[in-house]
Amino acid sequence: MRTVASDRLLLRPWRDEDADFLLDLESRWEVVRFLGPNPTTMTTRAEALASIARRRAVDDPIHGIWAITTAADGRVVGNLLLKPVPLSAGESAGGTADVEIGWHLHPDAWGHGYATEAAAAVMDDAFIRGLRRVIAVTNPANTASQAVCRRLGMTHVGRTTRYYGTPKELFEKLAET
Repeated sequence: MRTVASDRLLLRPWRDEDADFLLDLESRWEVVRFLGPNPTTMTTRAEALASIARRRAVDDPIHGIWAITTAADGRVVGNLLLKPVPLSAGESAGGTADVEIGWHLHPDAWGHGYATEAAAAVMDDAFIRGLRRVIAVTNPANTASQAVCRRLGMTHVGRTTRYYGTPKELFEKLAET
């Protein structure tokens, strides 16, 4: 999987040596509470290693799941994904799979603009590689991620139950033509 760089960040593939960080990150309820339809905290290093293996398995010229690191010192600060989003039961794909961008960062890294910078770099890279549309599917209570979406220039499309089987706020960004 490729790396993606921005001014302050390097997004790179997850490594086994990141397991302690990932366990710390995803053992925190305040970090995972808005992830997926049934959020749960991670409890063991073995879970972290298995999760890293799944993240590395996303090997695609556009999609990926990256460790967000600071360019200055290589410190891991969070996770960013760009991948097809699962539809709710009974929903039709309508021809093409929607591609979701998402992020979660360690609380020590909140408030530094890292989520916006990392997401912008990955979206720019994906658009250059031919992706035409990116969506963000946020929990209605996740106002922090919705603010990131707006800073990214994403358009709020409205509330939907098309993804994850629960009501979500949907944002989208189209590639410039």
